[in-house]
Amino acid sequence: MTELKDLTTLCSPNWCPGCGNFTIWAAFKNACVKKGWDNTNSVLVAGIGCHGHIINFTKITSFEGLHGRAIPVATGIKIANHRLNVFVFTGDGDCLSEGGNHFVHSARRNHDLTIILHDNAIYGLTTGQTTPTSPHRFKSKSTPQGNPDWPISPLTLAIASGATFVARVYAGNIPQMTDIMIRANEHKGLSIVDILQPCVTFNKEYTHAYFQENTYYLDEKHDATNKAEAFKKSLEWGPKQIALGVFYQEDKPCYESQIPQLSEKPLIENPPVKRNLEELFKKYF
Repeated sequence: MTELKDLTTLCSPNWCPGCGNFTIWAAFKNACVKKGWDNTNSVLVAGIGCHGHIINFTKITSFEGLHGRAIPVATGIKIANHRLNVFVFTGDGDCLSEGGNHFVHSARRNHDLTIILHDNAIYGLTTGQTTPTSPHRFKSKSTPQGNPDWPISPLTLAIASGATFVARVYAGNIPQMTDIMIRANEHKGLSIVDILQPCVTFNKEYTHAYFQENTYYLDEKHDATNKAEAFKKSLEWGPKQIALGVFYQEDKPCYESQIPQLSEKPLIENPPVKRNLEELFKKYF
């Protein structure tokens, strides 16, 4: 049984005071305690960014990949041992810019991963440049005259690419984040949890007050199995128009369930097959 003390490391969190990463971290640890996620059954993979520090503060086997490459690393881990809970912690820049192609193809293949997207619409670690989710005309260090690009909707991209569990939460609501993280992990297939996570230091537009005033929760009338309706909701953004909750969920075979080599046991339990390549090499000499 996992307890909070079991997840404690020797490192103290170094995020800015008020950063949404603190509550994401707390919500994930609560989920670990509720579901018994620990070193025996779970792995964390992080990209590069402020979000990536979460692996330093959570005592679970972890791997921090290159910028934008967290998803392919997680895919390899899942294929090697598909019994593991594999969580990807990634930022909007890390995931949707450098790692955009990996995000699309992991959704298309429906890998059984849980992607937790720390979405603050800014490159926080490098002190405030625009990312693919930064608003149009947003002024930053990289766009002092205003951002000429239009933002990507992570949820719209996920649904269009084939993700089978798509949700959005606000970092200020720890109980909801905990619940959605658990539901996302229990779903078999590619799960994306887009977390609206204010960067209190570098993004003065998407603040806690902004999300508290302009978000609402999808009610029981929303049909999460209706892809067209989910797609429509994912495109909504603006004052009082930012929906939270599960947008889309579909039961569909995940990638790993379709690989015959994984049907009986994980790859790590299969002994390596040795082959004599001497005759093959002779053809080239």
